[in-house]
Amino acid sequence: MRKRLYEFIFFRVMRWRLVGAFDPAITKCVIAVMPHTCNFDFFIGLLVRGIVNQKMNFVGKKELFVFPFGYYFRAIGGAPLDRSGGKNLVDAIVDIFNAREVFRLGIAPEGTRKHVDTLRTGFYFIAHKAQVPIIPVAFDFGKKEVRIGAPFYPTGEVDNDMPTFLAFYKGVQGRYPERQFSGL
Repeated sequence: MRKRLYEFIFFRVMRWRLVGAFDPAITKCVIAVMPHTCNFDFFIGLLVRGIVNQKMNFVGKKELFVFPFGYYFRAIGGAPLDRSGGKNLVDAIVDIFNAREVFRLGIAPEGTRKHVDTLRTGFYFIAHKAQVPIIPVAFDFGKKEVRIGAPFYPTGEVDNDMPTFLAFYKGVQGRYPERQFSGL
């Protein structure tokens, strides 16, 4: 019933398309969503997650996961991030991957909704260290479509891998194009 509501909103009301699919056999991955130029992107992500019927996650600092909001954040796929003990962000997220059977982490490589000239590489190093693929996902407001790409397996050579990874996003337009990563 909920899936039909999500489909109705996404396909009929918003008149968007969904191109590509997630492989349900991939239970652990980093979902790299670009461009991220507005808060509305989060709601598009929730609709797509409901339509494809796959569990998808995000992380937030552990302080967000206390009563009364903690229950809600966990229910929509949130995972509390514990950076105690001197852990850096990459290692803390890799620990979450290692502790769970299913963890598909949605993340925006820009790290913000504002214009950036360079991407943050944390998403890449999380995937590499956790030994999981990166699934590229494009929110294209110009074409009103969400595109899901093929799994990309990082080699550890970020400078060599990044042009291949970014090729998926060429021509994609965010809701506010002036805010999107300049490499698209």
